[in-house]
Amino acid sequence: MKTMLPLLAADSMPEVGFGAILALGVFVIASVWISMLANYATRSGSFMKSFFLGNRGLGSWALALTATVQSGGTFMGFPSYVYAHGWVVALWICGYMVVPITGFGILGKRLAQISRMTGAITVPDLFRARFHSPALGLIASLLIMFFMTTMMIAQFKAGAIVMKLSFPGSGSLTLAEDAATQIDYAYFVGLAVFSLTVIGYTLLGGFLAAVWTDLFQSVMMWFGILFLLFLAVSATGGPEIATRTIMENPNIGPAYALAPGFNSNAAFPGNEFLPLGLAASMFGLWVFTGLGSPAGMVRIMACKDTGTIRRSIYLLAIYNAGIYLPLVVICVCGRALLPDVAKSDEIIPRLAIHLTSGLPAGSFLAGLILAAPFGAVMATVSSYLVVISSGLVRDIYQRFINPHANEYQLARLSYWVMGVVGLIAVLANISPPKFLQVIVVFSGSGAGASFMVPALMLAFWRRSTVPGMIAGMLVGGGTVVSLYFVEIFRGLALATLGGLASSFYGMFPAQQIGPAQAMRAYYLFGIDPLIWGLLTSLIAGVTVSLLTKPLPDEVTARFFEDQTEPVTSPA
Repeated sequence: MKTMLPLLAADSMPEVGFGAILALGVFVIASVWISMLANYATRSGSFMKSFFLGNRGLGSWALALTATVQSGGTFMGFPSYVYAHGWVVALWICGYMVVPITGFGILGKRLAQISRMTGAITVPDLFRARFHSPALGLIASLLIMFFMTTMMIAQFKAGAIVMKLSFPGSGSLTLAEDAATQIDYAYFVGLAVFSLTVIGYTLLGGFLAAVWTDLFQSVMMWFGILFLLFLAVSATGGPEIATRTIMENPNIGPAYALAPGFNSNAAFPGNEFLPLGLAASMFGLWVFTGLGSPAGMVRIMACKDTGTIRRSIYLLAIYNAGIYLPLVVICVCGRALLPDVAKSDEIIPRLAIHLTSGLPAGSFLAGLILAAPFGAVMATVSSYLVVISSGLVRDIYQRFINPHANEYQLARLSYWVMGVVGLIAVLANISPPKFLQVIVVFSGSGAGASFMVPALMLAFWRRSTVPGMIAGMLVGGGTVVSLYFVEIFRGLALATLGGLASSFYGMFPAQQIGPAQAMRAYYLFGIDPLIWGLLTSLIAGVTVSLLTKPLPDEVTARFFEDQTEPVTSPA
């Protein structure tokens, strides 16, 4: 079988015409218009309930296609792994297909029920009301802000790259992050445009703006991915031909089609991306990060009823399969077409521009495809802005600083907080982070380990106590953070501390598994840090709860027994 058409040059890129910036401009205008509609819809009801929870009015489509919370990792970080390591990454992501079944099916109905009973607006509200503990609510707020701010900062880089690509004559995709004396003006302009757009429309419409634009952007993502799939398969002749071509490349070989994956990073010789133990833990990673995500919990708290959750399970399962599986095929075809892309997180933008360059209105079509990652990043940032600002305003300012704040004061502070948080993310991207997908996984794992077990305890275990919940949150999240820091600081410690560091790190032997890059986790016994975080969170939460005094029956009974009167959230 003939294997391939001539390969494209990875170090050259067709000029981008005005069509790409026009397509993204239309996309931005549509998002702003949707946020204006959301602003109108939020005028009914109190500011806090409408701005941060959308008056609990999400339907099945809105819940399903916004609870995905696709991010820059979906279209830049995840494709980077497929491009770099091969078909085995399909196994790495396949656990994501069952996220809606586990997340919505196991926890969703109960969380929505307790949220309505208590009148909780935020996730910390939920913990505070269930246990009558301001301290527990504060700790939950601080953990949410830490992990979600880390995640959000990484997204601004992806948004800036996509916007930069759409500028006519942009030429190269390379950022100036590797050249201290070079200023990448196109990147900074893209960062400014992206930031003003997403912060502006979130300020305008709050939670509903994030949800409705997310729904619109999710549909755009799906069409963009399908169109790029058609172009990539047409250019290569299909995934089988593309795979054979890659395997015949002397610099890659058969490892690209096999487990535990191909490694081209000379700094990590012999590295295995996904050995058996790590592959098994991946089935827990995506499920439990989705189940314990505060952003996902808020969406469930905002749904209309139980029937909405049930219908959204089917919709979201189909949607996830329609996004991630085509991306695997696209990136395999991309490795055949562009085998030598130095920065693998650029593969989707490069393919979009290369594959549309010879088509009628190719620049405009490229812009429509680029709208997919752009929309994913915008959706993530807007969602996180809402959650972070609600934590600061509702869970810290209103609860501890000014309990008698009126609607006007809360609204004004919410706008200021969103602006300041967005500015911090912009400043953090003056020197953009390099490891987008690792940051995404780190933030998601940390949040999942902090909240998944406590959320299950909150929903289903009457005997759980405030100290047990705090222990579960801190020990779970702390375990994940510790395992990342062990590996991140290994090289630095060995270089600066010498023998002292060697004796310490003797307990953590060097590994040749996982992503082959400097920022990576330590996989204790070949298992992902999230699994250890969940295990330690469960042990700590249950043990401490059993050793401490249970809550009074009058506090817990109303959550676990039938009642006719609504439960009100404590002041």
